[in-house]
Amino acid sequence: MSELVRMISKDGTLTVIAVDTTDIINKMERIHMTSAVTSAALGRLLTAASMMGAVLKGKDDSITLRINGGGPAGSLIAVSDSEGNVRGYVENPIVEIPLNDKGKLDVAGAVGKEGGLTVMKDLGMKEPYIGQVPIVSGEIAEDITSYFAISEQLPSVCALGVLVNPDLTIQAAGGFIIQLLPTALDDTIDQVEECIKGIEPVTKMLTDGMTPEDICRRVLSTFDLEILDSSNPEYRCNCSRERVTKALLTLGKEELEDMANDPKTVVNCHFCEKKYKFTPDEIRKLAEK
Repeated sequence: MSELVRMISKDGTLTVIAVDTTDIINKMERIHMTSAVTSAALGRLLTAASMMGAVLKGKDDSITLRINGGGPAGSLIAVSDSEGNVRGYVENPIVEIPLNDKGKLDVAGAVGKEGGLTVMKDLGMKEPYIGQVPIVSGEIAEDITSYFAISEQLPSVCALGVLVNPDLTIQAAGGFIIQLLPTALDDTIDQVEECIKGIEPVTKMLTDGMTPEDICRRVLSTFDLEILDSSNPEYRCNCSRERVTKALLTLGKEELEDMANDPKTVVNCHFCEKKYKFTPDEIRKLAEK
């Protein structure tokens, strides 16, 4: 079961959120049948989306992260609700490229570095909030940190990790985000920098048996932290036949009439691969609307 924890320092100078998304990314891999490097890339983006979604205030709020750096993986999309439940999609799920110069999965090589990260928040307003920043590294975590600094003016530290087994299942996945609050002073920044020096990778902490709360306390070992809330996010798609029907209606009468000539229309959900089948009669009725 995945677990997410949000904590705040007792002096009110910073917050930290950590999540174990191992089960979520395993489900993602089973749905999309991703190669190792695309599991790592989309897994990191989903992990970031889960943490960013969990801080949204409205029950129906959502956040969408889209990154496209021109790499062989194409576009990657992760969507989270306000409980941290996520779903995602990668344009090209199977990418096979050499390891990077550190002997690790080359996420930056799969994502590319010649594009941007777009963050869209649907907060129930007339128009969604949209922020966009150029890709810094394609490693995802650095790009999320850059987004917070440029678009939200929030000094942050983001770490993300996905450890893929030889059989392509996920051994460990998770991350943490530290954010300074307006009450933070220069010495708070220095203290955070000192804390995170030499911190182990998130996946190492998870495989060592640490919980998200343990990770928060490890990465901010000199701060007195207290829990704000915790949850158990899931990989959860909100598709339905009703939603697909509404999407078909947007195609217009002429295109629907053309579709009605096919013996069967099948619409696939990009996020969960569920198939919705429509007969010619059903398509004709939609065209009449």
